[in-house]
Amino acid sequence: MANRSYLYSADSVPNEAGVPKRIRCISEHNWDIPLAHKLMVGRRTTIVPSMIWNPPIGIAADFADGAALLRDLLRAVGKGLAGDAEFAECVARTTAHLEKQQAKYFVLETGEIVSMSGDEPAASVRRLAAQDIPHAVAEAEAAIAGQNDDWLASVRSDWQRHFASFYSEALYFSFPD
Repeated sequence: MANRSYLYSADSVPNEAGVPKRIRCISEHNWDIPLAHKLMVGRRTTIVPSMIWNPPIGIAADFADGAALLRDLLRAVGKGLAGDAEFAECVARTTAHLEKQQAKYFVLETGEIVSMSGDEPAASVRRLAAQDIPHAVAEAEAAIAGQNDDWLASVRSDWQRHFASFYSEALYFSFPD
C-alpha cells in the first residue's frame, strides 16, 4: 500500500460529534504531503479529529482562501514554464476540479504520512500545522510577490512533485453522501 495524504472539501469540519454530512474528494498524493496540499490548508488552519483514524490528526482550513493561494502560486510557477503543455494540463485539471468540488473548508487527512515518521502522530500534525504549513505559505507568498526567485525556481524544476497529485471524485478513502 502506498502511504498517501488525502484532501477533501466539506461545508463543516469534523468534530467530536462526527464527520461532515457531505464530503467531497479533492486529491490524494503518494508518500508525501505535497506543497499543493499544504497551501490549500494554509489559511485559517486548525487541527480537527480525523475522519478516517482515531487520533486528532486531521487539518481543516478555509477553502476559498487556500484555493486562491494555490492558484496564485500556479500562475507564478507557470510564468517560468510557458509552453510546457503537461504543466498547463495539470493546472487546468486542478483548477477545474477545485471549482467542481468547492465547499467551505478543506480537510487534509495526514494519518498515513505522519505514521511513517516514527513520531507520535498527533505531535507530528501539531508540528505540521504550526511550522511546516505556515513556512510553505510564507515561501509561496514571497514568491508570488516576486521576492523568492530561488525558491520559485526550485518549485518549477520539480513541479510534478509539488502539484501533480491524483485529483478525483473518488479517492482510496471516499465517503458516501
